[in-house]
Amino acid sequence: MEQQCCQADGLREGLASEADPEDFVGTAGLLRGLADPVRLRLFLLIAEAPVEICVCDLDDVGVSQPTVSHHLKKLRGAGLITSERRGTWVYYRLTEAGVQACRGVAEFLRLARTSQVRALSA
Repeated sequence: MEQQCCQADGLREGLASEADPEDFVGTAGLLRGLADPVRLRLFLLIAEAPVEICVCDLDDVGVSQPTVSHHLKKLRGAGLITSERRGTWVYYRLTEAGVQACRGVAEFLRLARTSQVRALSA
């Protein structure tokens, strides 16, 4: 007998029916914030920083600086990161929602390295 994916991972049944509709709106916003390869890479670079990271250290992501700024704005808008200007430079760190999202992303990336997710995407 084949189990559904969420049941197989130990999530309880009724997750969708018991959730507040506002939870879906917030979750969709977080997922939209991460739904771009450049934003995902920037997000993970910020997450890997010990406490925070200067925008000057986010320049090697394969896009121009204005594009980096655009994606950082999207991540801020999604509530995943926060920023603080200090003189010329801006420093970024994860918000609490960003920390929680990072845990989920890390778990998904771990699963993506297995055949479970590869089989689902095929």
